[in-house]
Amino acid sequence: MSLLLALIILAVLFLISAALVILVVGPLILLQPQRRTKEWYVGKTTLLEPRDAGIPQEDVVIAAPDGILLKGWLVRQPKSKAKGTIIYLHGVGDCKTAGVALARLLFRRGFNVLLYDSRAHGESGGRFCTYGYYEKHDVGTAISYLAKRRDLRMGNVGLFGTSMGAAVAIQAAAIDERIRAVVAEAGFTDLRTISVDYQKRIVKLPWHFLRNVAMSRSQKIADFKAREVSPVTDVQALSIPILFIHGTEDRFINYEYSKILYHHAKQPKELFLVPGANHTDIWEIAGKSYERRIVSFFTKALR
Repeated sequence: MSLLLALIILAVLFLISAALVILVVGPLILLQPQRRTKEWYVGKTTLLEPRDAGIPQEDVVIAAPDGILLKGWLVRQPKSKAKGTIIYLHGVGDCKTAGVALARLLFRRGFNVLLYDSRAHGESGGRFCTYGYYEKHDVGTAISYLAKRRDLRMGNVGLFGTSMGAAVAIQAAAIDERIRAVVAEAGFTDLRTISVDYQKRIVKLPWHFLRNVAMSRSQKIADFKAREVSPVTDVQALSIPILFIHGTEDRFINYEYSKILYHHAKQPKELFLVPGANHTDIWEIAGKSYERRIVSFFTKALR
């Protein structure tokens, strides 16, 4: 056997082995990310729940149409004083605790804030994460829940989504006219593209066919269509104010994706790039300018 033939055979065997591994492991990584809860944050922050931040806290449970229970916290203003309501949407693998500091900021500026664990995350039910395919409908369910509360002046509704939450926010706004403004922080353009990025980082293999193997299997398991998880498509249908935020040193989701989303979005739109910021330290790096930008955006967009 020639050396060239031996190398070809080894390459083919490696490719087959890699495909089999991706077929088994890929869907697990994609559909069932880690479930952080507030306990994960112990020692990292003292703001585990809204009450820790000195703001009102009401534990809520929102039932999705398919029976999945979403666990959340409602931080509400006195009924006559609310400037509007903002729903916080966390990133993949994360939970509502990540939004407590932001809830404090927004509450102190006069807004109601709802934070909830996405399906298959935190304390909420559900087996699979679909990056917006089902989650976008959960946002509408949450808005309907708030609208039925007679003790709450909901006002206009805005979404603040970070990472996966940014993608969910854009997809939700495209199907629900009750959403009047979106802040999309560190978001991605579409699921198929970002899954290749994650594949390169986790298993160090760039081939698209491996992504396709994992994605095809994942779609069958969770009964969803990956091609329809496309914020870059949905953003083109929106005419509401959108603020895109991204750190230029983000090693998880390339900041170029926010630039692409901004390019395809209609006016009114804003792009706030934070030099030197990574995926999770944008507020820390930008400081007060980050706070002013978000508060000013929602105050103007939701009044």
